[in-house]
Amino acid sequence: MALLETLSGQPIWLAILISLTVSIFISIAGIIPSAFVTAANIMYFGFSGGLVISILGEAAGAIISFFLYRKGIKILGQKVNMQKSIKLLDRLKKTAGVEAFLLVFMLRLFPFAPSGLVTLAASYSRMGAPSFMVSSTIGKIPALFIEAYSVHTVLGWRTEYQLATAVIAAVSGVCYYYWTSKRKNGGH
Repeated sequence: MALLETLSGQPIWLAILISLTVSIFISIAGIIPSAFVTAANIMYFGFSGGLVISILGEAAGAIISFFLYRKGIKILGQKVNMQKSIKLLDRLKKTAGVEAFLLVFMLRLFPFAPSGLVTLAASYSRMGAPSFMVSSTIGKIPALFIEAYSVHTVLGWRTEYQLATAVIAAVSGVCYYYWTSKRKNGGH
């Protein structure tokens, strides 16, 4: 793991800063899974320390992404004249208050939900930044605990089992992608 090699030998404060920075960049990108950062954090900082640093990194990344996405949507909305309205986006745009808070909280509870899409959806809504920060962070804690525990468990396995798990996950991902793209194209 490149991140683990980068962290090794660094003063603890610099290792934490590197980990948080990587988590923020992953959140901004919106499509890169954060499980490998959680794995590196657990391996380097231990389970509890790695979990706390992963939570801080994901929370900071989500908050920064929220503001960047919101700014980008505002700029894009001014430049693009949308003739055809998309119902789901219109509905989402009108979401605010408790409904938006609960929606973000519930989506964050799922450990492998695309975090970037949740943040993008929230930034498109009328949800306020403080509400997003609280619901996103609180919802992410149980999900990250599950992710960290899963990673910790897999790291305790023998190398052959780890490789087999990685291959099964990769094959499953390719099959899922193929299946969904085939369904999207009408089954042809």
